[in-house]
Amino acid sequence: MAEVDDTMRAAASSWYGGSEWDMCYRRTNYIHEMSCGDVGSRLYSRMCCADERDRVQKKTFTKWVNKHLVKAQRHVTDLYEDLRDGHNLISLLEVLSGDTLPREKGRMRFHKLQNVQIALDFLKHRQVKLVNIRNDDIADGNPKLTLGLIWTIILHFQISDIQVNGQSDDMTAKEKLLLWSQRMVEGYQGLRCDNFTTSWRDGKLFNAVIHKHRPNLIDMSQVYRQSNQENLEQAFNVAERELGVTRLLDPEDVDVPHPDEKSIITYVSSLYDVMPRVPDVQDGVKANELELRYQEYYELVTMLLQWIRHHILVFEERKFPTSYEEIEVLWRQFLKFKETELPAKEADKNRSKHIFKSFEGAVQAGLVKVPPGYHPIDVEKEWGRLHVAILERERLLRTEFERLERLQRVVSKVQMESGVCEEQLNQVETLLQTDVRSLSSGKPAQHARRWRPISKKQKE
Repeated sequence: MAEVDDTMRAAASSWYGGSEWDMCYRRTNYIHEMSCGDVGSRLYSRMCCADERDRVQKKTFTKWVNKHLVKAQRHVTDLYEDLRDGHNLISLLEVLSGDTLPREKGRMRFHKLQNVQIALDFLKHRQVKLVNIRNDDIADGNPKLTLGLIWTIILHFQISDIQVNGQSDDMTAKEKLLLWSQRMVEGYQGLRCDNFTTSWRDGKLFNAVIHKHRPNLIDMSQVYRQSNQENLEQAFNVAERELGVTRLLDPEDVDVPHPDEKSIITYVSSLYDVMPRVPDVQDGVKANELELRYQEYYELVTMLLQWIRHHILVFEERKFPTSYEEIEVLWRQFLKFKETELPAKEADKNRSKHIFKSFEGAVQAGLVKVPPGYHPIDVEKEWGRLHVAILERERLLRTEFERLERLQRVVSKVQMESGVCEEQLNQVETLLQTDVRSLSSGKPAQHARRWRPISKKQKE
């Protein structure tokens, strides 16, 4: 019985990471209430749910990736296969960030691993947390980790900047999007948005969000009479045709007992993107307060842009010290920069974006004019240039550091061997001088047998 118990747990853990299984599975309940057949049935059912969830995520994420890759004239058919060489992954990040990244052009596995690593390093430099995702996982087409990587990219580039009136500082991006959704459907009879799964199954919320933004596009009285599939089909079609929102989902993906949360979040955030928040009257700021916020933003961005451009010039310098000690100091300074100074400036950049959000409505209304190059999009482009410079600087520094480190080891070895030789020569010289003095006084040489082998060895 213990073997069955351990086997079931191991299998479940591999599918669900352990915690979800533990919530529904208790050893005591197993012993007293379940049979082995029940456990197998439950496990099989959950495995099927996981398969369905991965299928929907793969489909949704593939459409999301292609929505952006079309700008680079690229396309993926199979998400797991078409990201393996790293080229589509690099192109995706270039489109999303506005940066140009280096890439390897070869077709060998080494080149594929290098390209994937370039993409992963770029994300890490942007402070994106990658948990247990390695370059070989993507190059080998690992389904779970490929989905995890794309979800991480979606979170960073599409969802992390969501801002909603009334949000608290400790809210996650998901919680902010949920709050926005609740605000959008507030006042619609019988509609509640409690989550990003079952709340959206009948399609009414999708239609209500569109109706709130463009009332002429949706007849809500008809929505209340239609089936789930009809509502979902209507919402996805109208959003694509009238609002330009890519159809990431199909009705059969959502009208299921447990809709995939990540897929729905991805689609709802796409709706958010085409419905910019316009401040209500009560959210407006007074003229003097508006001026203070704009001035704070302008000064912060000015200092940030100066800092970015200065470091781009510094990191584009290709002349390095010739001594191992100097290059080691330079390498340590670079690592310290990445660990302390860079994250602090990243925080300043995020703060500038939040300040801009506070008067964005005034910018859209023409009350505030932002100078060319000072929009958050411009700052992000400069930040991207900096990260490219950092990546190249790190590559060159590491190469030079490793080269001088090898030379240092060779020098140390030569010095050690020369020290041994010098000691032996000194010993021979001492013996010779002693024997010369002996011979001069008419005595036979006493150490001839001791230094002759050493002298012979030195000649060899």
